[in-house]
Amino acid sequence: MTPTATPTATPAAAPEEPFGARLRRAMDTRGPLCVGIDPHGSLLTDWGLTDDIAGLERFARTTVEALADRVAVLKPQSAFFERFGSRGTAVLEKTVEEARAAGALVLMDAKRGDIGSTMGAYAATYLDKDSPLFSDAVTVSPYLGFGSLRPALDAAALSGSGVF
Repeated sequence: MTPTATPTATPAAAPEEPFGARLRRAMDTRGPLCVGIDPHGSLLTDWGLTDDIAGLERFARTTVEALADRVAVLKPQSAFFERFGSRGTAVLEKTVEEARAAGALVLMDAKRGDIGSTMGAYAATYLDKDSPLFSDAVTVSPYLGFGSLRPALDAAALSGSGVF
């Protein structure tokens, strides 16, 4: 008779530490600085870059390399990436990934606000850990009323993210 293995329980994944606790720790260790990444055309030009996808990539990469391991929060403004279409969104995804890998918290400056399933889709985009644009926190707009933010607030509670 061969011995049978005793099954062991697989521990459930620990819930993500809440955004507020992660922010407090980041500020305690890196200081209270939140740096915006706002690659508008005139700024790219001021940096000697072209106002195109190559300039966007260079600006974002330079900013992340210079700051992501030093500041508490990086805050990319999604519209300045989205203006370049899918290639700009790909640069935004890489920016988020590299910033988080270097230890910075990412506050996605998206200012999204809508109702029902549309707000749910925005919440999934920025607050679902499986999304390539998952961020530690997101800005939203309460223009349509506080209740319109419910999908984002619920998603943030599940993922341990923040909502501004």
